[in-house]
Amino acid sequence: QVQVVESGGGLVQAGDSLRLSCTTSRRTSSNNGMAWFRQAPGKERELVAAISWNGGRTSYSASVQGRFTISKSGATMWLQMNSLQPEDTAVYYCAIARSVWGVQSPDFRYWGQGTQVTVSA
Repeated sequence: QVQVVESGGGLVQAGDSLRLSCTTSRRTSSNNGMAWFRQAPGKERELVAAISWNGGRTSYSASVQGRFTISKSGATMWLQMNSLQPEDTAVYYCAIARSVWGVQSPDFRYWGQGTQVTVSA
Protein backbone atom coordinates (compact mmCIF):
# COMPACT_ATOMS: atom_id res chain seq x y z
CA GLN A 1 0.00 0.00 0.00
CA VAL A 2 1.35 3.41 -0.97
CA GLN A 3 1.51 5.93 1.83
CA VAL A 4 1.05 9.59 1.03
CA VAL A 5 1.72 12.03 3.87
CA GLU A 6 1.20 15.78 3.85
CA SER A 7 2.72 18.16 6.36
CA GLY A 8 3.22 21.87 6.88
CA GLY A 9 -0.31 23.08 7.42
CA GLY A 10 -1.27 25.43 10.22
CA LEU A 11 -2.95 28.62 11.33
CA VAL A 12 -1.59 31.83 9.86
CA GLN A 13 -2.69 35.40 9.26
CA ALA A 14 -3.61 36.93 5.93
CA GLY A 15 -0.48 37.82 4.00
CA ASP A 16 1.66 35.13 5.62
CA SER A 17 3.33 32.19 3.89
CA LEU A 18 3.31 28.44 4.39
CA ARG A 19 5.13 25.58 2.71
CA LEU A 20 3.38 22.24 2.40
CA SER A 21 5.30 19.03 1.86
CA CYS A 22 4.19 15.67 0.53
CA THR A 23 6.21 12.51 0.96
CA THR A 24 5.34 9.10 -0.39
CA SER A 25 6.44 5.58 0.39
CA ARG A 26 6.71 4.55 -3.20
CA ARG A 27 9.84 5.31 -5.14
CA THR A 28 8.03 4.94 -8.42
CA SER A 29 6.12 8.13 -7.62
CA SER A 30 9.13 9.81 -9.11
CA ASN A 31 7.74 8.67 -12.47
CA ASN A 32 4.24 9.99 -11.83
CA GLY A 33 2.61 13.34 -11.96
CA MET A 34 1.49 14.79 -8.65
CA ALA A 35 -0.86 17.52 -7.52
CA TRP A 36 -2.30 19.49 -4.65
CA PHE A 37 -6.06 19.65 -4.20
CA ARG A 38 -8.02 21.45 -1.52
CA GLN A 39 -11.47 21.27 -0.05
CA ALA A 40 -13.07 24.02 1.97
CA PRO A 41 -16.10 23.41 4.22
CA GLY A 42 -19.25 23.08 2.16
CA LYS A 43 -17.37 23.17 -1.13
CA GLU A 44 -16.22 20.60 -3.64
CA ARG A 45 -12.62 19.51 -3.83
CA GLU A 46 -10.66 21.56 -6.35
CA LEU A 47 -7.30 21.38 -8.03
CA VAL A 48 -4.79 23.87 -6.66
CA ALA A 49 -1.70 22.97 -8.67
CA ALA A 50 -0.35 20.06 -10.67
CA ILE A 51 3.14 19.05 -11.75
CA SER A 52 4.38 16.50 -14.25
CA TRP A 53 6.59 13.58 -13.34
CA ASN A 54 9.82 15.43 -14.11
CA GLY A 55 8.66 18.85 -12.98
CA GLY A 56 8.76 20.20 -16.50
CA ARG A 57 5.09 21.08 -16.69
CA THR A 58 2.91 22.80 -14.11
CA SER A 59 -0.63 24.07 -13.92
CA TYR A 60 -2.32 26.34 -11.37
CA SER A 61 -5.86 27.32 -10.60
CA ALA A 62 -6.62 30.93 -11.40
CA SER A 63 -7.18 31.72 -7.73
CA VAL A 64 -3.60 30.83 -6.74
CA GLN A 65 -1.69 31.71 -9.90
CA GLY A 66 1.20 34.01 -9.01
CA ARG A 67 0.96 33.29 -5.26
CA PHE A 68 1.58 29.54 -5.03
CA THR A 69 4.47 27.54 -6.45
CA ILE A 70 4.50 23.77 -6.88
CA SER A 71 7.74 21.82 -7.08
CA LYS A 72 8.84 18.20 -7.08
CA SER A 73 11.97 16.18 -6.62
CA GLY A 74 11.62 12.47 -7.13
CA ALA A 75 8.73 11.28 -4.99
CA THR A 76 8.58 14.41 -2.82
CA MET A 77 6.49 17.45 -3.63
CA TRP A 78 6.08 20.90 -2.13
CA LEU A 79 3.65 23.77 -2.34
CA GLN A 80 4.99 27.19 -1.45
CA MET A 81 2.05 29.41 -0.57
CA ASN A 82 2.61 33.15 -0.33
CA SER A 83 0.23 36.02 0.32
CA LEU A 84 -2.29 33.69 1.89
CA GLN A 85 -5.86 34.88 2.10
CA PRO A 86 -8.83 33.71 4.20
CA GLU A 87 -10.34 32.12 1.10
CA ASP A 88 -7.33 29.78 0.97
CA THR A 89 -8.58 28.13 4.15
CA ALA A 90 -9.14 24.44 3.39
CA VAL A 91 -7.83 20.95 3.85
CA TYR A 92 -5.02 20.45 1.34
CA TYR A 93 -4.50 17.01 -0.18
CA CYS A 94 -1.53 15.53 -1.99
CA ALA A 95 -2.29 13.16 -4.84
CA ILE A 96 -0.24 10.87 -7.09
CA ALA A 97 -1.34 10.54 -10.69
CA ARG A 98 -1.81 7.26 -12.53
CA SER A 99 0.64 8.44 -15.17
CA VAL A 100 3.10 11.24 -15.88
CA TRP A 101 0.46 14.03 -15.72
CA GLY A 102 -3.00 14.71 -14.40
CA VAL A 103 -5.34 17.55 -13.52
CA GLN A 104 -8.69 15.86 -12.90
CA SER A 105 -9.50 13.86 -9.76
CA PRO A 106 -9.96 10.57 -11.70
CA ASP A 107 -6.40 10.99 -13.00
CA PHE A 108 -5.07 10.36 -9.49
CA ARG A 109 -4.73 7.00 -7.82
CA TYR A 110 -3.27 7.70 -4.39
CA TRP A 111 -4.33 10.39 -1.94
CA GLY A 112 -3.09 11.61 1.41
CA GLN A 113 -5.22 12.29 4.46
CA GLY A 114 -4.83 16.04 4.11
CA THR A 115 -3.38 18.88 6.11
CA GLN A 116 -5.43 21.80 7.42
CA VAL A 117 -4.56 25.33 6.37
CA THR A 118 -6.41 28.10 8.16
CA VAL A 119 -5.90 31.75 7.27
CA SER A 120 -7.32 34.38 9.58
CA ALA A 121 -8.22 37.87 8.39
